[in-house]
Amino acid sequence: MKVAVHNIINNVEQDELDAGRLQEVYDIGVELGKKVSLPDSFSTEIRTDLVKLAVASARANRRQAYGSNAHVGKRKPMSGMKHSVEWWGKGRGVSRIMRRTGQRRGAQNPHTLGGRRAHGPKVEKDWSRKLNRNERRLARNSALTATTDVEMVSSRGHRFAEEISSLPIILGDYSENGKKIDIEAFNLSGGTRKVSAIFEALGLGDDLRRARDGRKIRAGKATMRGRVHKTPKSVLLVVANKDGLAKAARNLPGVDVVAAKDLSAEHLAPGGDLGRLTVFTKAAVEALN
Repeated sequence: MKVAVHNIINNVEQDELDAGRLQEVYDIGVELGKKVSLPDSFSTEIRTDLVKLAVASARANRRQAYGSNAHVGKRKPMSGMKHSVEWWGKGRGVSRIMRRTGQRRGAQNPHTLGGRRAHGPKVEKDWSRKLNRNERRLARNSALTATTDVEMVSSRGHRFAEEISSLPIILGDYSENGKKIDIEAFNLSGGTRKVSAIFEALGLGDDLRRARDGRKIRAGKATMRGRVHKTPKSVLLVVANKDGLAKAARNLPGVDVVAAKDLSAEHLAPGGDLGRLTVFTKAAVEALN
């Protein structure tokens, strides 16, 4: 399978007044270059079951152990164990339940009001899920194949220009004011604005706006647990090395950047949903070979 490379031409314009210089204006042009052959991994059979299995395994392996500490003592008793209790002993004709000191009301037992959980989470529980190496690779290759299907990418919710008839998009040469620069290591001065302008010229601006406008605050108690904001997934940028381009693109809402050597099914199919809108650099495609 062959895909044309997109060469980027950036003409930077900046007016100068007596008070100082104005903000730079980027005039981006896109030219189709020579076609490159994609690796064989882009022609793998799509296996939805394996992709979901790989994503679930990656999430489970990142999960941290948690549980109650039953031996904290008076400093900070665990939930349901905050009362001073006593056992009456045998021979009273009542059940052997711990009762509040000086009262008849039961406490601490799982079936009493305000008592502890019967079988709470244990720190020693192992949440990891093993996945064979060949299955993990096949899941990644299957997710790579899905990125070439325009219908699948569109049905996932991504928005892009109608002129885009083939995917994925591959970035080739980059020139700025007539000077040729390695696209992965361009100047970081105004870097995020440059990347945003490049994506806009490629026809991906609608998807960036969808992710930016779709950012919201979670409802409920999730706001208390370090996951206050929820942002839709937008463009995935795959590079060979995380240099200037990667540092500039990662600031855009919803945009993720990953090196080719670290690419996994979870990057290409977040949540197990195939067909993420993906942009590769030419060096990243060569690295995948």
